[in-house]
Amino acid sequence: MKSLIAEHLGSGREAKSWPKPTLPEYAFIGRSNVGKSSLINMLCQIKKLARVSNTPGRTRNVEHFRVEGTLTSELPWMLADLPGYGYAKVSRGEREVWQGMIHRYLGERENLQNVFLLIDSRVEPQQNDLDMVQWLGENSVPFAVVFTKIDKLSSPKVQSNVAKFRKELKKTWENLPPFYETSSAKRIGREELLAFIEKVNEQWKDALGQ
Repeated sequence: MKSLIAEHLGSGREAKSWPKPTLPEYAFIGRSNVGKSSLINMLCQIKKLARVSNTPGRTRNVEHFRVEGTLTSELPWMLADLPGYGYAKVSRGEREVWQGMIHRYLGERENLQNVFLLIDSRVEPQQNDLDMVQWLGENSVPFAVVFTKIDKLSSPKVQSNVAKFRKELKKTWENLPPFYETSSAKRIGREELLAFIEKVNEQWKDALGQ
């Protein structure tokens, strides 16, 4: 598989600390320990691009990366790794700081093209994941649902959990967002996610008349 060229641009909690919004940007978010860093590393095929830890709550700022190209395109784009939510072993004050930062970023980042909402395929629908879906919808933030760790469970059980999540969303959503299934360990879903990013990047380019 082709590795992408990527570099860490910086880390910050405020807009003044984030890179200038000159490239299309994609954010990765999910519950703590859902596998965000592993998926980012798999997507770029760079082992230690994003820091992976078995301890939840390691990502505490918005971590920005610049990535060169996708599957067939050389257009650059930016990737944002957001702190995980739902982690109980930090103070309430710290969780509120994280939540405020995440909501500011998602609501105000002008070059944000899509949020990849990561869902652990091993568990049935969790309320904090459903709450995040609702918040993204209410704030008109485009997103796709990405199920992680599908190699950790039998295929029928994965499909059962995915179906349950779809069923929950259909209670309040007329049109569902895109759904993807991934495994960082088995490198499943990489081409589908990069193809999605490539398509949106081209739309960004066309909109700018480049």
